[in-house]
Amino acid sequence: MYEGVERMGPASRSGYMTATEVAAILHVTPKTVSRWAKEGKLPYMRTLGGHRRFPADAIEALARQLQMPPSQGAASEESE
Repeated sequence: MYEGVERMGPASRSGYMTATEVAAILHVTPKTVSRWAKEGKLPYMRTLGGHRRFPADAIEALARQLQMPPSQGAASEESE
């Protein structure tokens, strides 16, 4: 099995999102979500059928992080 990838049964489905759901939150295509997962940029698990499922809490945290405005220090460095 791939490193960092676990198999999950039907009982553990709650708390996980499909690539389409993740794509809607991150404003990208489902193909981009799948590519990021393959590259190790997004955490995921695989269903017994082999489909990727993404932990909702990690995706929501990433979405919040991406919505943060740049820090003041980064803005002043760019202007110099």
